[in-house]
Amino acid sequence: MVLKCLIRENAYYDSVTLMIITREVKKIEGVKEVIVGMGTELNKVLSGNLNLLTPELQKITPNDFFISLDSIDDNIAKKAFAFVDELLSKKKAESEDYQPSTFESALKYMPDANLVLISLPGKYAAREAKNALLSDKHVMLFSDNVTLEEEIELKKLAKQRGLLMMGPDCGTAIINHVVLAFANVIRKGPIGIVGASGTGIQEVTVMIDKLGSGISQAIGTGGRDLKAEVGGIMMIEGLKALQNDPLTEVIVLISKPPDKEVARKVLSVLKEGKKPSVVYFVGGDPEVIREYGSIPGLSLEDTAHKAAATAKGIPIEDFTGFTVIGIDKIIKGETKKLKETQRYIRGLYTGGTLCDEAMIILSDLIGDIYSNIPL
Repeated sequence: MVLKCLIRENAYYDSVTLMIITREVKKIEGVKEVIVGMGTELNKVLSGNLNLLTPELQKITPNDFFISLDSIDDNIAKKAFAFVDELLSKKKAESEDYQPSTFESALKYMPDANLVLISLPGKYAAREAKNALLSDKHVMLFSDNVTLEEEIELKKLAKQRGLLMMGPDCGTAIINHVVLAFANVIRKGPIGIVGASGTGIQEVTVMIDKLGSGISQAIGTGGRDLKAEVGGIMMIEGLKALQNDPLTEVIVLISKPPDKEVARKVLSVLKEGKKPSVVYFVGGDPEVIREYGSIPGLSLEDTAHKAAATAKGIPIEDFTGFTVIGIDKIIKGETKKLKETQRYIRGLYTGGTLCDEAMIILSDLIGDIYSNIPL
């Protein structure tokens, strides 16, 4: 085992770039394990779990880029580091000839743009988002590591100026059919979404597309928007925008487990509108949603089916995905593969909402569940 790490202080790369680099480096023969990322506490924990944490990595900050890898010898490590430099140089070369280096220069370059997508270290992201809002631009803030206090300040400022402040940590949006960040390419249609869950928006929009309907807008808010401290500021502003949007006929709200009082506040605003709505608050009470005149989603998939049915004007039914006979067949087939000593269900999820949903469904059946993102 040869453990090597490369650190570049104050060198920021977005998560999409980091994922591509990780995937490509893993293909190099002789590389046993690798992690590529920014120096966040989470990435340090992941490095430790992979036995890739070095004393040097323990000292880095979220503004620092790093690679840590286990390879069969020094030459493989050198080859991997050189390959990373090649990938980063290639990405830069493939970009447009001119890339503004500051918000001010970008504003001069595209004065008519009305939306700014920001991907910077959290240390600087809030400042640039505020500059964009003060310039009357909608903001999609991809960056995380922005404090809760900064988020509240930015969203209050956006509300005052009649702007969208999507994020921080907003990775998915579709605005006027333009796909931003991690969103999927979805057919145009009458369903508008506001979501405090990027993977939730992705799952529901893809299902809606598969069901033959489409999306008008998908507004991300960032995962903390429905916490008590933030108060659902952007969820409410987003749904008001959809209520006034001529392209939107059906409204869908999606959120990770929300604060109960904030959920009621959001639902009361939704009730004031005239458009039909489907609401999926993970772990929320369907009866409360019905009480406010909306259709409750029981899962992400169920939410997509109900939204598509509402848009098409066909009867709305709960969607479970399987018949009882079908479930029994799956159970019998899977249990035959298990040994008597296998007792535990383990899951690895690419999104917090997907994990939350699975835990809520399973907890009624098996009791307490251990997770790194407990409910």
